[in-house]
Amino acid sequence: MFNRPNFSTEEGLIKGCMNGDRSAQRHLYDTYSGKFLGICLRYLKDREHAEDVMIESFMKIFEKLPQYQAKGSFEGWMKRIVVTQALMTLRSNRHLMMEVHIEGEYEYQNHHYELTHMEAAELMDLVQSLPVGYRTVFNLYAIEGYSHQEIGELLGITESTSKSQLNRARNALKEKIAGLQPKIKTNHG
Repeated sequence: MFNRPNFSTEEGLIKGCMNGDRSAQRHLYDTYSGKFLGICLRYLKDREHAEDVMIESFMKIFEKLPQYQAKGSFEGWMKRIVVTQALMTLRSNRHLMMEVHIEGEYEYQNHHYELTHMEAAELMDLVQSLPVGYRTVFNLYAIEGYSHQEIGELLGITESTSKSQLNRARNALKEKIAGLQPKIKTNHG
């Protein structure tokens, strides 16, 4: 038999994938597909679209592996590809098209509100219910950690529009959470 690279190390797994080893590719897919599907679902509500984007993302990852330079987290590098693929899908599909409102300078407010009785899953459901533009900017900024400048470049919008979309997303979430408050109070009092 051939001397197979060690897939228990990241370096061995990457080499195996670059050499076209199907078991290495399968191992990489099995390791990250659940996490990457979760990322895709944050951007695309429809599970079928999200699964397609995840698969397309893995194809891009395998295609671009020779470009990975080990200057940071391999998972982070792959995650950027997944997010970019999800954004490209949003941009290219008319029925998924983002509704980003171009405005003048919008005052950015940092709202602090308490989420005492809310589970993370409930909050993610609320995020999923936001309009596509709000949800996309919120995910990129609050969850993925992109700056407003980076978001602007990724989405083809201005930095101030990104800030405005984030502010609107936060306000919409605040209203949705406030709408849940009476239910929470009646359950506890």
